[in-house]
Amino acid sequence: MSGPVALVGSGEYLPVLASVEAALIEGRAPRYVQLATAAAPEGRAVLQRWHDLGADAARRLGVEQVIVDVVDGESANDPSHAALIAGAGLIYLSGGNPMYLTDALRGSLVWAAILHAWQGGAALAGCSAGAMTLGASFPDVRRPWRPAMTALGVVPAIEVLPHFDAFAARMPDLVLRRVSGAPEGVQVVGIDEDTALVTGLDELSDGLAAGAWRVLGRRSVWLLGPHGREEYPAGRVVQLPAPL
Repeated sequence: MSGPVALVGSGEYLPVLASVEAALIEGRAPRYVQLATAAAPEGRAVLQRWHDLGADAARRLGVEQVIVDVVDGESANDPSHAALIAGAGLIYLSGGNPMYLTDALRGSLVWAAILHAWQGGAALAGCSAGAMTLGASFPDVRRPWRPAMTALGVVPAIEVLPHFDAFAARMPDLVLRRVSGAPEGVQVVGIDEDTALVTGLDELSDGLAAGAWRVLGRRSVWLLGPHGREEYPAGRVVQLPAPL
């Protein structure tokens, strides 16, 4: 049975969302697998910053940090990297460039290992670029007039706009373009900063059916459509398509 999925607007590895990470790994192997691949184009210093933040998060949770140092498509096909995924309790894709992350992982040994672990019960989380790449598609934020790009499709009918409270204020045209330009059958979802949209956690489901997602964190999740936006503050349940 597949594990839970968390789509996070921002705040990975920070105390503000420590309770979400704790809930995701609770009852699972104390092995916190972290991939900062989306930040690889920014250089080693930035990757190290993510690794240091991930170490802090693992210490708070009292679990083992496992860094999978995938920086490109070649390293994503390194069997030694793929082997590190085995036995994960929580796998986390952190922020950066969603196009780079998707291209690096698509069809790789590491991605196959991630799917295998998740389908075996490990929790799978993505924040910002990581959340975008877990969905059906994502926009080119720098060139939002372009068609949506195909993501990795763990959640095959959702397109995530992370940092939504910041995006909506700074780039309102992006929101309008995504609502009108999303692929057919895909729901565009805005996730505010310091906020997560989570499904598959037994302790949060309260007997809800598949497709029930709960908003956790500090702010809100927004369902975006041609007739406006609908807000779901923290604690609310959102009915959305289930993961694969």
